[in-house]
Amino acid sequence: MTIGILNTPILTGEGTYKLSNITLEQAQKLVNENEFISYIGHQATAEIISILLGTEVPMNREQFKQEVGQKAIIFKLKSRLLEGQILLTIQEIEEIGYEFQLLERKN
Repeated sequence: MTIGILNTPILTGEGTYKLSNITLEQAQKLVNENEFISYIGHQATAEIISILLGTEVPMNREQFKQEVGQKAIIFKLKSRLLEGQILLTIQEIEEIGYEFQLLERKN
């Protein structure tokens, strides 16, 4: 099943979900070993995630609907940005802090 890549954890339907922190290396392994679809809606964020994961993660403004059994890799900033603020560099991301998470829909 295709893995989604998101920049926020979001529950797209009623069900049971599991959210776990994962390392950058685990996120890289997931995208290298599975088909994925990006649901990253901002170009700058997609470019930064592409650099971190070491693979092309295109911008895509389609709406994600997680299916039962489907996994999603979440790129989550550790702080909220100012209104209108766009991060353009890895250094800016590192200063704010980020983590990767795995969201799994169980039923």
